[in-house]
Amino acid sequence: MEQPSTIPGFRFVPRTGVIYVMHEAAQLGFTYQNGDWANLGQGSPETGDLPGAPPRIDTITIPAPNRGYSPIEGNWALRQAVADYYNAHYRRGKASQYSAENVSIASGGRMALTRLAAALGTINMGHFIPDYTAYEELLGIFKAFSAIPILLDAGQGYHITPAELEREVLGRGLSALLASNPCNPTGQVAEGEELQDWCRIARRCHCSLILDEFYSHFIHEGDLGRMVSAAAYVEDVDSDPVILVDGLTKNWRYPGLRISWTLGPREVIEAIASAGSFLDGGANHPFQSVALGLLDIEYSRQETLAIQTCFRQKCAYTLERLKDMGIYADARPAGTFYVWANLSRLPSPINDGMSFFREGLKENVITIPGVFFDVNPDHRRSYARYEHYSRISFGPETAKLEQGLDALERVIKKF
Repeated sequence: MEQPSTIPGFRFVPRTGVIYVMHEAAQLGFTYQNGDWANLGQGSPETGDLPGAPPRIDTITIPAPNRGYSPIEGNWALRQAVADYYNAHYRRGKASQYSAENVSIASGGRMALTRLAAALGTINMGHFIPDYTAYEELLGIFKAFSAIPILLDAGQGYHITPAELEREVLGRGLSALLASNPCNPTGQVAEGEELQDWCRIARRCHCSLILDEFYSHFIHEGDLGRMVSAAAYVEDVDSDPVILVDGLTKNWRYPGLRISWTLGPREVIEAIASAGSFLDGGANHPFQSVALGLLDIEYSRQETLAIQTCFRQKCAYTLERLKDMGIYADARPAGTFYVWANLSRLPSPINDGMSFFREGLKENVITIPGVFFDVNPDHRRSYARYEHYSRISFGPETAKLEQGLDALERVIKKF
C-alpha cells in the first residue's frame, strides 16, 4: 500500500478498491491494449457490437454552440429526454410525471453521487454492507453527515425485509439511505413489492432513498427486456424523497462518455446544481448531444434486449466455471455482471481474496478482493469483513472472459 504524502498540507488519499487493483496490475504490465491480460476486476461491460443491438457510436461532431460550457444542471433537451424516458417506461398512467426540472446531468456516476453528498445536511446516512467500493471514501470525505452501516446477511441472500429496514431507519435515526440496486457486488435486486416497500418507508419515515441504478438493465431473471427502477413506485415526483442515479456507463455500455443523471424532487435538483457549481462546473457539453439519441425508446429497447441475451449466457457460463473450480456464490446474481465469489472452500492461502488477487496477477488476470466492499468510511472499524470473498466480473467479451477464467483455473491448480 502507498504511504502518506510527506508534502505539507496534504493527507493520504487511498485509491478505491477497483483503482487500487488496476494500479497494481499496471505495475506488472497490464494495459487495456495488452491481449495477454484478462480484466475480470474493473466494472466495465463490453463496449463493442452485440447481436441485435443498435450500431455503436464511432464518430462525434461538435457543433459551435457545444464548444462552450454546459449549464451546471445539463442541457435542457437532455434533461427533458431523461424525464420522458422514465415517464414512458415507469410512469404511464400516473398523475405525477417527471419533467426536465427533476433531472440533473453530471460527468459520470461518481460525480453525481459527489454532488448529492455535498448537498446533504448534518444527518445520519445509512448504507449497506457489502456495497460499491467507491462509497467508502465518498462517505468519509464529507463531514456534515455520519455514515451508518447496515449489515446484509448472506443467509438471507443479502436482502433485508421491509420490517428490518424500517427498524434500521427509525432506530438509527436515518435521514438518508444510499444503496446500489441491483447491488454491486452481490448482484441482488430489490424489485416489485420489495422495492415498493422501500419507497413507502422513505415516505413514511421521512428518509431520503438514494439509489444507484446503474445496473438496472442487467437483469438475469424473468422476461427479456425487463428493467428495474424505483421510479415506478414514486407517488409524487416532487415530494417523495426518492432520488435515482443512472447514466450511460453500464446500461448503454458507454463508460467513456462519462454522462450520468440524477432524478428526483426539484428541490434536490436545485441543491445538487448549487453543489456542482463549485465541484465540477458541468458535464461534457458535446457528449450530452450524443446521449439524446441513446435515450430513444426503441434504441434503448433493442440495446436492453441485446444486453440481457448476451449477459444471461455469460452469467450462467461464469457460475458453472467457478463452481467447477470450487468457488461458489452465496446467492446467484439476479442483476449486474458480477459474481460475489465465496473462496472459503479453496486451499490456503488463495481462500483469501487479497492472496487470490495477487496470485491471479501472476497469471495475468485481475479480480477484486472482497474486503474492498466492506464499506468503512474513515476506517472507524479496525477489522475487515469479506476476506474470503472476491468480486469476479463477467463484463468483458466472451473470449476475454474465457481467458480470465482459464487463468483463475491455473491459479487454483497450483495450490
